[in-house]
Amino acid sequence: MARRTRKSPSPTKLLVKPPVKIGSINAGAVVAELRRLHEDAEDPSVERMPADDEIFSALQYVEKRVRALHRLTPEAQKAAALKRVRLWEYLREQADIHQTRAVADARDAGAEWAELAPVLAVQAPSAAYNKAKRLKAAALTEDTPGAGPVRRTPEAVIDAERRLARRRESEQRAQEAARQRHHLLKPVAARLLRNRDGLVLEEDAEYWLDEVAEVLPSCSTPTQMLSLNRYLSATVRALQKLEQRDARPVATTDQSRLALSAAAEFLAE
Repeated sequence: MARRTRKSPSPTKLLVKPPVKIGSINAGAVVAELRRLHEDAEDPSVERMPADDEIFSALQYVEKRVRALHRLTPEAQKAAALKRVRLWEYLREQADIHQTRAVADARDAGAEWAELAPVLAVQAPSAAYNKAKRLKAAALTEDTPGAGPVRRTPEAVIDAERRLARRRESEQRAQEAARQRHHLLKPVAARLLRNRDGLVLEEDAEYWLDEVAEVLPSCSTPTQMLSLNRYLSATVRALQKLEQRDARPVATTDQSRLALSAAAEFLAE
């Protein structure tokens, strides 16, 4: 029987379980917890401990002053040490993200890979390029929440960059389509208002058409556009409901009939 050949794994496929990450935490709050532990231990130098947002300096302080916690219970001392471990891991993860942004800024400013090699602690331009790509895996993981971690290889990063670029292009197309639709919304609503006298209005339709008239003159922001769309839709539904109930047209003129038809067709798209 022929032996089955093993397929080579894709270089962009995760070969191990996704790593557990600290992710986003309130680091300042953790520093504040360490401060309280040092206060509870009556650390005489605690007033010199850096502020809660000075994470690196605060960690250096509590490392130097670890013996000041000897008055606390063993469990409290262990908790303090675990908080330090957590904060260092948080800083390690953040360092990759911020160094990636610094590399991108350097490249945008005209820095060559040969110039980046020594500051990235590598020997060659190609090594600097590869290290920058590996670092970018952390930033790409942060930019695509829920998609899982990006493997730290140049191939995986390039693949993730392409997927992210396609997603952004899709979002831009959707935003442009929304802008175009909003651009057409105001004329459709204004046309229906101009032909208001040619419409048979009952209480609901009149109320929603009044809302259209209220928001239309100052309609410019996305929120106002959404409101206008909602009010126009409610107006058309109320008119159509009235038409079905009475079994007779609610538009009494050709212009009002065309205006109502245009609004209904716009909302149905």
